[in-house]
Amino acid sequence: QVQLVESGGGLVQAGDSLRLTCTASGHSFDSYAMGWFRQAPGKEREFVASISSSGTYTNYPDSVKDRFTISRDNAKNTLYLQLNSLKPEDTAVYYCAARPGTHLRDVARSYTYWGQGTQVTVSS
Repeated sequence: QVQLVESGGGLVQAGDSLRLTCTASGHSFDSYAMGWFRQAPGKEREFVASISSSGTYTNYPDSVKDRFTISRDNAKNTLYLQLNSLKPEDTAVYYCAARPGTHLRDVARSYTYWGQGTQVTVSS
């Protein structure tokens, strides 16, 4: 089992950057593939990025590709999401999630463990 805590959200202006952090506690962080999702008010949870357990492979939807970067430090049990060139439509609560195994996935139902989320608000 793993517990996840996100941090790093905030209020920024369009074009700014943020780095979100997800700290994991529990056992064997490096045996979990990880993902970031977001949910805006009145909308479904949306896939943002995923990374394999080793960090070798990553995946992004077109909406954030070339702006967001997912990474992990298995020695520190930490997952990151670098958000650049932020837009007002990126405003949402951002969640990190973990799934046992090596392979990344882009659907929320594939993930077993979730953090409580961190709010990102981008003003125009």
